[in-house]
Amino acid sequence: MRVVVVGAGEVGFDVARILSMEQHDVSVIDIDPDVLGRVQEKLDVMTVQGNGTSALVLQDAGIQSADMLIAVTAIDEVNLIACMMADRMGVSTTIARTRSDEIARAQSVLKAKDFGIDLVIHPEESAAAEVTRLIQRAAATDVLTFCDGHLHLVGIRLDEEAPVIGKSLRQVVEEHPELSFRIKAIARGMRTILPRGDERLHPNDQVFVLTRPKYVTPVSRVMGKDETRMHHVMVLGGTRVGAGIAMRLSRQGSKRIKLIEPDRDHAEELAERLDNVLVIQGDTTDIDLLVREGLGEMDAVVAVTDDEESNLVTCLMAKHLGVQKTVGLLSKGAYIPISKAIGLDAAVSKKLAVAREVRRYLRGKHVLSVATVHGLDAEILEIKAAPGAPVTHEPLKDLELPQGILLGAVEHSDGATEIATGTTHIEAGDRAIVFVLPDQVERVESLFAAHKGVLG
Repeated sequence: MRVVVVGAGEVGFDVARILSMEQHDVSVIDIDPDVLGRVQEKLDVMTVQGNGTSALVLQDAGIQSADMLIAVTAIDEVNLIACMMADRMGVSTTIARTRSDEIARAQSVLKAKDFGIDLVIHPEESAAAEVTRLIQRAAATDVLTFCDGHLHLVGIRLDEEAPVIGKSLRQVVEEHPELSFRIKAIARGMRTILPRGDERLHPNDQVFVLTRPKYVTPVSRVMGKDETRMHHVMVLGGTRVGAGIAMRLSRQGSKRIKLIEPDRDHAEELAERLDNVLVIQGDTTDIDLLVREGLGEMDAVVAVTDDEESNLVTCLMAKHLGVQKTVGLLSKGAYIPISKAIGLDAAVSKKLAVAREVRRYLRGKHVLSVATVHGLDAEILEIKAAPGAPVTHEPLKDLELPQGILLGAVEHSDGATEIATGTTHIEAGDRAIVFVLPDQVERVESLFAAHKGVLG
């Protein structure tokens, strides 16, 4: 597939990196030669300097033969116009990143289709929603939802004294027959493990548990984590992400929210707009100010400024003062291992929202969603079984799935959901949650595609 990426910032670079790794033919457009220099140095892609709204620049990037254009610059208008130009020039799929929700609102005068856009992505809104879920699930390092919210994937880091340490996954499940859950992935150091039942749990493992929403709290207790309530939350940074988090949390009546924003005018605007949120104008890196405003008494601190180094430092200080839950907005891959080492409870990234949607489009129509999480070198596909697909031929225990593929759960066509076991039988039209290592993605797609074949 030939793809043109407009914008070579953090998000654009990551999108181009993913596409290049998957052997797609990629062209990257940006007006900044220094930014393009980094792309040329790090990635095996074509680069074109210029404005993505220019027909000549798009032509230089090979738009005539492109299958997809992804516009992810920092300027909404550039992304919209680039997609509109690409659509007029015959590109079949266009994706635009926007910070504003103007064209997504039901009452908007202009819709995405008016610009020829197939998908509009709001990374800031996705990040705000993810942080809100993390605050609601205090013990979790990650929270993802599947099958219209009927299933949750919860990441939990195991402490040295966790009661499950040393036990096999099969033993953990057998000891709690009243709960419906399975550990479907483990991040152990730099390794990603898609485990079998005899895998034993180690201290500091980050386990990813698939379960129903009502079982999240008791499963967390099984893993040695108490689900305490987050009543007092401090949000550092009145960015779009920060404001979105404060707004979402303020709608939960039991929470008291403080938001710190350096810019006076913006702080005043946020104070008028956000109900039930105490907005304070001040430097988010001023530790004395944060302590005076009760940093040490907070249940959770969320650092979502545009300065990722500051996000790390303030979260570290919050942990030092005894704050139970810290969440930082991080996009640079190098910071993720650092964040774990210093004790950051969870990290969210605006880049991931874009990467997930791009991957979904690349995977095809039978792939309903693609999820990725920090530290887990595996994709999580929500995929629909086509009529005659090999995966529908036998129960899972008889399919002899290769290493690197693990079926997590199934939502049957009648709406019933089940955590996958050996006796689970997938039928045409069912939606499955599949954990897959990068080198097995094509195999998974062939298992669920409409053809008769063998697993090989």
